[in-house]
Amino acid sequence: MSFDVTILGTGSAIPTVKRGTTSHYVNCQQRHILIDCGEGTQLQMRKFKIKFQQIDIILISHLHGDHIFGLPGLLSTMQLLGREHKLKIIGPTGIKRLLKVQFEEVGTSKLFPIEIEEIEEDTTALIFEDKCIEISTFPLKHRIQTQGYKIQEKLGKRRLLKDEFDRTGISVAYINKLLSGEDVIDNEGRSLKYKEVTLPPKPPKSYAFCSDTAFHLPILESIENVDLLYHEATFLDHESDRAATTFHSTAKQAATIALKANAKRLVLGHFSARYKSAKNHQTEAQTIFENTFIPKDGEKYVV
Repeated sequence: MSFDVTILGTGSAIPTVKRGTTSHYVNCQQRHILIDCGEGTQLQMRKFKIKFQQIDIILISHLHGDHIFGLPGLLSTMQLLGREHKLKIIGPTGIKRLLKVQFEEVGTSKLFPIEIEEIEEDTTALIFEDKCIEISTFPLKHRIQTQGYKIQEKLGKRRLLKDEFDRTGISVAYINKLLSGEDVIDNEGRSLKYKEVTLPPKPPKSYAFCSDTAFHLPILESIENVDLLYHEATFLDHESDRAATTFHSTAKQAATIALKANAKRLVLGHFSARYKSAKNHQTEAQTIFENTFIPKDGEKYVV
């Protein structure tokens, strides 16, 4: 089963010709998740061939425009295209009122089923789980309530060594027990230990999304050992004072978080439009955390 992240927008504040505003599309175990929805997100989805209607969950980090102004338009498009199945939206306090007012004012009386869940400020918690994945949230440090998110696979079953199992002659009816870590005895009295024909499950993978935030060490506990970390890097190091004033981060600060969290890989984003290129962001970050990547809009990362 796949687990990958498509970066739909890498810019901050305003969309440009080269960089859209923040939005990430995550496919984790066939759970389709959109994180943030800045202006123009649905155009980016069309450009990079992501289907609107397959989205199950939308996570919103905070209510600044470059992270949410695309959401009413996306919901309207889903409605116009005939969506009927439920969509879950999770975001900070105020997201219900924001959407309610917008749709009331434009005369949209009824949409497809939408479940909106608000996260209280300073919340660290598991906010969604099913049999395959779980999503947790943690507070970031920005000018308004801002939530980070971590999406993680659940530990799966053991893996069958098919050739080894076939040689035992035991019925396939016992496979599920073996994959669940149970030894079995078949109807003919033959015993088989699960370790003889199975391997341990693959380690679950994880992706953490750290949207607009100042350098904030308390998030380390929530993102420790993550396989892929996205962390904003609005500024370069020579503008660290401006980063602190605006509650944003520099590339070096993002890399420091990745290093201290023992992340496997770091993806930077939310670049200020003042920079024509983000090459210097990568150079600065790699002095601290070598496995740093600078995405282009539409670039996909396999977790």
